[in-house]
Amino acid sequence: MSTQQSIIDHIAEVWLDGDADGLDAHVPLTELNIIDSAEIFDLVHYLQDRFRITVPLQEVSPANFRTVDAIASLVERLQRERESVR
Repeated sequence: MSTQQSIIDHIAEVWLDGDADGLDAHVPLTELNIIDSAEIFDLVHYLQDRFRITVPLQEVSPANFRTVDAIASLVERLQRERESVR
């Protein structure tokens, strides 16, 4: 499963009663009130557990959580950074 699809599935399950219709990688999540600022931290915990990354507090910004595409890009960048440290 792709990073994007995993994030879409999680958002749909937790905040949309399992209904992912219309939710794609480019839907503005906070603008449409799909998730709010407090729920972003719940999403951060999910990302850290699911993708085995650490999301630094400075990365928890509106730009990084605006869309599923932005979130997936953040996850993939943090994974690459983690791998380069090893």
